[in-house]
Amino acid sequence: MDGGGYSVGEVAKIAKVTVRTLHHYDEIGLLAPRGRTRAGYRRYHDTDLDRLQRILFYRELGFPLEEIAAILDDDSVSPSEYLRRQHQLLTDRISHLQELAAAVEHAMEAQKMGIQLTPEEKFEVFGEAYQEDWETEAEQRWGGTAAWAQSQRRTGGYVKADWQRIKAEADALNARLVEAFTAGEPADGGAAMDLAEVHRQHIRDNFYDCTFEIHRGLAAMYLADPRFTATYEQLAPGLAQWLHDAVLANAALRTGE
Repeated sequence: MDGGGYSVGEVAKIAKVTVRTLHHYDEIGLLAPRGRTRAGYRRYHDTDLDRLQRILFYRELGFPLEEIAAILDDDSVSPSEYLRRQHQLLTDRISHLQELAAAVEHAMEAQKMGIQLTPEEKFEVFGEAYQEDWETEAEQRWGGTAAWAQSQRRTGGYVKADWQRIKAEADALNARLVEAFTAGEPADGGAAMDLAEVHRQHIRDNFYDCTFEIHRGLAAMYLADPRFTATYEQLAPGLAQWLHDAVLANAALRTGE
């Protein structure tokens, strides 16, 4: 700086804007520097820098240049009122950004869990017995497996309608299982094994490649984990054991093992 103020290059460096931007602001009358050298070069003074600071503030908030000019040229607004307005605008902006951040975090968590639903929608789709901590437990138990990774990739794009369809398919299959079981179909009979295969294919179609080995593991869990056992026992007493046996019989038939 010399006695004549700041050059356009110096102001550009201080304010972290381009020289071209400052020339444009001058051309449209938004920021006309108060001084000129004898050679006609722009010279900016402290009051110009104050105005530039305000311009950049409103630009950061997305105001168009025409509106910024109207705001800054309003002589009825005192410096303290400018500060109050800026504080309010910043507060509103922070609040908005916090809401956006919360929405992104929610989306990230939903993507991580593979269920793109709000908590209310989860209970609506899966019923009152649904517990959100099941998702955390599932990740802890199988998070390092290829099946888990495949399931996350596939379900990451599911929306509410997809989960409603999957739930409806599962309910329909459970109804068929109950019908076959209560009709006295043997677990190692054709009807039971066909339903066990439908059960496996339902998992393959919607989540991951459920091999016969994985299917056997799931069947074992239906007896080992009381929560899974209860799910089927509530449908029909004895159904958990019957489905377990049908899954094993189907796997043995189709793999020859």
